[in-house]
Amino acid sequence: MDTPLRLLVAESESAEARAARRATVGRTSGESYIATLRSIAPGAVCDIVRPHEIGAEATPPHALGDYDAVFLSGSPMHVYEDTSETRRQLAFMRAVFASGTPSFGSCAGLQVAVAAAGGTVGKAARHEIGFARRITATATGQGHPLLSGRPASWDALSIHSDRVETLPPGASLLAGNAICPVQAVEIRLDRGIFWGVQYHPELTLAEIAAAMRRQSDDLLQQGVARDEDEVEHQAALLDALDEAPVRRDLKWRLGVNDEITETARRQRELRNFLERLVLPVRASRG
Repeated sequence: MDTPLRLLVAESESAEARAARRATVGRTSGESYIATLRSIAPGAVCDIVRPHEIGAEATPPHALGDYDAVFLSGSPMHVYEDTSETRRQLAFMRAVFASGTPSFGSCAGLQVAVAAAGGTVGKAARHEIGFARRITATATGQGHPLLSGRPASWDALSIHSDRVETLPPGASLLAGNAICPVQAVEIRLDRGIFWGVQYHPELTLAEIAAAMRRQSDDLLQQGVARDEDEVEHQAALLDALDEAPVRRDLKWRLGVNDEITETARRQRELRNFLERLVLPVRASRG
């Protein structure tokens, strides 16, 4: 590829959330996205925008139609709360659809796209913390390029307290599991195509471990850990597996396989999005 991809990452974290994340992993959610995208597409030119805010950072440096793809990162934003921040984020996503530029979102990014297109999001009765287990493709998802290469059932890195409740018109359900029936989706609206997942193909195990530590109060409230020591023990196992992904003992203790530990497999949806949607759309644009 002679011309590098031009990619836009849209954050929705508050300034406080960005600071907390930088303090633990050294990056905001958008910066983590960019690091992953550059590892998949070396040389990609990446910009960050924060549409929920007011000021220079709320507007991308180029027109949305000039980008090859737009990515929506995860965040603590609850899109069902009617605030000026969520309204601005949803308006941005509608503009992305109208631009015709392919878009991808994970976790809150999926929820933003769903709400912007007319679906609904609400609080999850049970949170997925660390892993989304036994995700299974629907009949539509089994033949969809987003999930190409995934086995019949798989686990993925995940941490969220909200979930999609109803899909918008023009959406296709691609995968789900027992806790969160909407795990992967395609949305077609206006001129745009969005692919998204409730889990986090862009993150590392260490970043999930850090998120567990930051959200330890939620883990205790959900009853998945009895005290801070148990949270730390689980996070430490994730850190250790991040450093040594071939350790079979850690895979056994955490109940995971290569879909979690091998980087290319963990990032499969992002790679499929770039290869199967972004590049063909770019070629068609000339």
